[in-house]
Amino acid sequence: MTDTIRLTVAQAIVRWLLAQHIDIDGTRTRICGGGFGIFGHGNVPCLGEALYPVRDQLPLYRGQNETSMGFAAAGYAKYHLRRRFMFCTASAGPGTANLLTAAALAHANRLPMLMLCGDTFLTRLPDPVLQQLEHFGNPALGVNDAFKAVTRFWDRITHPAQILQSLPAALATMLDPADCGPAFLGLPQDVQGWAWDYPKAFFDNRTHRIRRQMPDTVEISEAATILKSAERPVIIAGGGVQYSGAVAELTRFAETHDIPVIETIAGRANLLDDHPLNIGPVGVTGSNSANWTAENADVIFAVGTRLQDFTTGSWTAFARNARLLTLNVGRHDAAKHLATTVVGDAKLGLNAVGDALGNHKTPADWTAKAKAERAKWNDYRAENVTPGNRPNSYAQAIGTINALMAPSDRVVAAAGGLPAEVTANWRTLKAGTVDVEFGFSCMGYEIAGGWGARIAQAEDEPDSDTVVLTGDGSYLMLNSDLYSAVLTEKKLIVLVLDNGGFAVINKLQNNTGQDSFNNLIADTPTATRQVRVDFESHAKAMGAHAETVSNAGELADAFTRAKASALTTVIVMQVDPYDGWTSEGHAWWEIGTPEISETRSVTAAHKDVEATRTKRQRKGI
Repeated sequence: MTDTIRLTVAQAIVRWLLAQHIDIDGTRTRICGGGFGIFGHGNVPCLGEALYPVRDQLPLYRGQNETSMGFAAAGYAKYHLRRRFMFCTASAGPGTANLLTAAALAHANRLPMLMLCGDTFLTRLPDPVLQQLEHFGNPALGVNDAFKAVTRFWDRITHPAQILQSLPAALATMLDPADCGPAFLGLPQDVQGWAWDYPKAFFDNRTHRIRRQMPDTVEISEAATILKSAERPVIIAGGGVQYSGAVAELTRFAETHDIPVIETIAGRANLLDDHPLNIGPVGVTGSNSANWTAENADVIFAVGTRLQDFTTGSWTAFARNARLLTLNVGRHDAAKHLATTVVGDAKLGLNAVGDALGNHKTPADWTAKAKAERAKWNDYRAENVTPGNRPNSYAQAIGTINALMAPSDRVVAAAGGLPAEVTANWRTLKAGTVDVEFGFSCMGYEIAGGWGARIAQAEDEPDSDTVVLTGDGSYLMLNSDLYSAVLTEKKLIVLVLDNGGFAVINKLQNNTGQDSFNNLIADTPTATRQVRVDFESHAKAMGAHAETVSNAGELADAFTRAKASALTTVIVMQVDPYDGWTSEGHAWWEIGTPEISETRSVTAAHKDVEATRTKRQRKGI
């Protein structure tokens, strides 16, 4: 009896993936949910051959575009709170290059994704090969090297034995709560097919668990001392709260110590909308209530957030003399801006700091003021989402479908005007049901990310819906996975809100004193023919049910029909590109403006920005 088994590199990778499991709340499941793949000469002969016999165990979803495959993998990982992942496989050359944007999105959002990508021949005997980039002074340099900047783990497999080290290292990176991110394996076309005698033990079933790091006791004590001394503390709750599974602990901590909670974009669904300590979303796309609380707090307790500038208002959103206290599993995130750090898992950290606080309560008048500000925001938001008092708007559409969604339904939005409007106006009905992609702020994520989320959702909550909100600009950028959803019978409800171009950037352009130029189709000089896209017909051509509505009332009826249907449905509604934006709740945001210009309005806008910067520039922290 031999202790080895002879396999190709590709076969060994697939067999190893099949053997990796994870314990999620006491339930053992395969950690890799399958993959997204587009085959070409760089991956179909060997990796394709290895995947075919296990197609029922590791389902391979055929993507329409490599970029969108990566977005779908990100949506899948987000749904599973980084505890499961999908792999993406692409051929050598442009197929692999198309994954770069998706890898950057996963890297920025700290999401696990495994990329198995073709590469040029290790022997170099047939060089130069089809789709190879030649660097005359560095023949080993190629497209795959570009992924070093957008991955947490990168390797090129140059010998069959190498995967004995590389695969466990890649998985360890993807499961590390502090260093989580995408992993890339370059697979030269000849090496994929080389055979080697692998130890059978390498393919034994293994169950992994996400590491929980207990914070240092001294840091816990310091945190408790700071919070006890605070007269006006606030908790900023980020996406790391959900990844830690610490929503219940956050809620209990806030309730026990009566501390107001404000949410980041990634942490938008930590507390339910009607929780009395939920003061709203903070930052550039936030609420008056949360930004008032942040600006007046004397201690900022940031939990599970990397404190991106949309959260901090480019570090102007907080009181000048406020103290910053952070709880984060990542040292890099915890130590930002001279914070007092508690480095460790959010669940364990909240419990430990809570125990150290004992029965300590925040002064009641502070919490009451924060709640009063939230009540004012609720009134503004209710009016903002109500149809009829102005032209069709994002906010009206958001309010209309929000009122019709079930608590377990998931909403997906991405860069542009919609994620800001969702962040400000959405009422969270269940924790963890909001995916607003602002980590990399990547247009085109919506439909693909929604498809990946729906694949995951169908595993756990088949009766729930994934609802995608996209503008016409993002839809035109990347819509092909609408066809994927139809083919795989992974139902999506897609709301296309058509404002005639990139309206939110047009708004920014106008706000900085410039005339509208090259954002709205109507203001694009090279668009010599004005044609409105028929999104309904386009969606129908890909097999989806589709209809166009003209107002919020018709939208409600169409959305109700879509909820009752088993089919992927696209609902199109035109919205006004100028009127109807959420006008309240915005924190200051750093933007670059021209110091000199021949246009007076541009110069005036620059002076206004600089004057505002002087008034609001932070001190301390």
